Amino acid sequence: MAFNHRIGSGSSMIVVNTPSQDLALTNFAFCSTNDFRSLSTRGTGLVFAIVGDSVVLSLRYPFLPHDGIPDGHIALNALQRRQSKVSSGDQISVTRFSLPENFKLAVLTLELDFAKAKANKNEQLDAVLLAQQLRRRFVDQVMTIGQRVTFEYCGVIYIFTVNQALVEDGGGKKSGTLERGIFSEETYIIFEATPNSGIKVVNQREAASTKIFKQKEFNLQKLGIGGLSDEFTDIFRRAFASRVFPAHVTSKLGIKHVKGMLLYGPPGTGKTLMARQIGKLLNGKEPKIVNGPEVLSKFVGETEKNVRDLFADAENDQRTKGDQSELHVIIFDEIDAICKSRGSTRDGTGVHDSIVNQLLTKIDGVESLNNVLLIGMTNRKDLLDEALLRPGRLEVHVEINLPDENGRLQILQIHTNKMKENSFLAADVNLQELAARTKNYSGAELEGVVKSAVSFALNRQISMDDLTKTLDEESIKVTMDDFLLALREITPAFGASTDDLERCRLNGIVDCGKRHRHIYERAMLLVEQVRGSKGSPLLTCLLEGPAGSGKSSMAGTIGIQSDFPYVKIISAESMIGLSESSKASRIVKVFEDAYKSQLSIIILDDIERLLEYVPIGPRFSNLISQTLMVLLKRIPPKGKNLLVLGTTSELGFLESLGVCDAFSVVYNVPVLKAEDARKVLHGLNVFNEDDIDAAAEAVNDMPLKKLYMLVEMAAQGENGGRSEDIYAGRSKIDLNHFFDCLGDVAPSYR
Repeated sequence: MAFNHRIGSGSSMIVVNTPSQDLALTNFAFCSTNDFRSLSTRGTGLVFAIVGDSVVLSLRYPFLPHDGIPDGHIALNALQRRQSKVSSGDQISVTRFSLPENFKLAVLTLELDFAKAKANKNEQLDAVLLAQQLRRRFVDQVMTIGQRVTFEYCGVIYIFTVNQALVEDGGGKKSGTLERGIFSEETYIIFEATPNSGIKVVNQREAASTKIFKQKEFNLQKLGIGGLSDEFTDIFRRAFASRVFPAHVTSKLGIKHVKGMLLYGPPGTGKTLMARQIGKLLNGKEPKIVNGPEVLSKFVGETEKNVRDLFADAENDQRTKGDQSELHVIIFDEIDAICKSRGSTRDGTGVHDSIVNQLLTKIDGVESLNNVLLIGMTNRKDLLDEALLRPGRLEVHVEINLPDENGRLQILQIHTNKMKENSFLAADVNLQELAARTKNYSGAELEGVVKSAVSFALNRQISMDDLTKTLDEESIKVTMDDFLLALREITPAFGASTDDLERCRLNGIVDCGKRHRHIYERAMLLVEQVRGSKGSPLLTCLLEGPAGSGKSSMAGTIGIQSDFPYVKIISAESMIGLSESSKASRIVKVFEDAYKSQLSIIILDDIERLLEYVPIGPRFSNLISQTLMVLLKRIPPKGKNLLVLGTTSELGFLESLGVCDAFSVVYNVPVLKAEDARKVLHGLNVFNEDDIDAAAEAVNDMPLKKLYMLVEMAAQGENGGRSEDIYAGRSKIDLNHFFDCLGDVAPSYR
């Protein structure tokens, strides 16, 4: 069968056995002379081919006396056939592989084992001599992660497995999805032995730095870390990957170790937990954990000395051992307490500035340390000095954000594992459903939910009449109802202000006619646009109309119906007694909190009241006005979508300030016409059917809020005490009494 290979195309070849044992130990694949020429590239004697789905092999044609491989056939040894999952006689795809640029391997990690299991076999291998042998045997071959290769050394047949392949440019060159590179004379080899194989590798001093971690695999859930696998991967890649390799390898790659990282994000998301567990995973020196405020001292110069003392051990270690020094980890909790921007603190002592200066010189000064990793944690990244955050200092910035649904499930599993193992968790508990219900809960808040649920379960076993009564431990069961009660008790700091939203619509949802319904439907379209938009992360909508027309009620209803994880109301009543700057700061904080959630709604209720508007003058707060103008136009961070709903009864005033221009859409929420009032009164069901038309005509052009108040007043009856019967449907409002109340509330409507 002839083999016709076209460049860039794949062809099928029939698998046969390698002609002899000595050829099987070369890791080459063999083919006929014609096929070799078809696959070769002009000007080079090296031919590489992707054999099967993943392995790149070097092709050769056998010389006498081993020739005789027919055209269209490829000879693979037993290990190559096993890796490609084929047998002799099967067909396999073969495609020419062109070497990319900068494809030489800087580091190759190989795990050694015997080709045949040996009972009670102990073998000591010299890493230097073995590396020389492998370089002679396999130089210019492509090695792929996961590839297994047979070789002979000192009369014994071994197998090595490629565990790591790092190319010289540090870019992690990939073909398809597998990391690979070409074995060169300069490739540094790190040998590992399969557990319990009996193989011991000696004379590998340079590879000692691979022991930076106490364990090879990281099970984050066993460490109590849930929902942070991506963040942990980033931390490992940026801060530790370079430290796994010997010093001469990192110098060949032309890189320096990362000396510091900053973990930042909302409170309770696991920053401190992550830092502590990283410290536990590292071999060598026990990490120093420092709470920021503990460094401060009232004595002049004492604070700076405290900082110097933290680095003293690392300095001595580097002075005596040089590049062989162990890694010293210093963990700063609440680092913003001591590393504020220089010049921002006006305490007259300059202590904070001195601390920042001292830290900068220790981490990246003239005599900078290379054996230190500083991990800082903060909720307020914006307070830190910029010089501390540049490359060479705290250069790795990892945001530890609120967990997503999968992360919340992992956290709930971590906190309920022991309950489940000891049969204290009831069968009806659905952690997946709880994870879906707990939008915007932090890790700490989820732990609080579990604790609260357990307290409900334990409380059922306690008799308040007799606290000495023997407790039945076997009957303790934490049920789904316990968790649902706990969700009412523990609410997320970055969640929806459900109580505030419900207060905006005390009378519930009532049909107010076509005009109100149209505005509501258009606003809900904006909600859906924010939910699914990739190009419009910020939308703003202003609801304007006469006082009491139902603007706040509509905004609150939109917030509740959106089911967004973060909905907050900014109103003047929540800022009574605050100074102008404090109000501006409060508004900014609500927006900053919204940026931590994927989907958010902010309601600016009665904007004119927020601006402290007084028509005489007119007078208003320019600071708050400018703050709102900036925030209404500021695009949220990537991946965060925000809808801002504003309400106002002073549209003309806002137009004069230019605030209206900051809103994408403006809707007018009108007063009730007679037909609208008729629908409202029908919905309330407090009048006889024959009286509704007359009552509705009487309140034409009345704001919704005033109509509700009027109905509530009339429902009390002339002698009082009848409202319960009226709202229960047992009696109706007397129309004449309603007109009397109308004369009291709004004489102009009589």
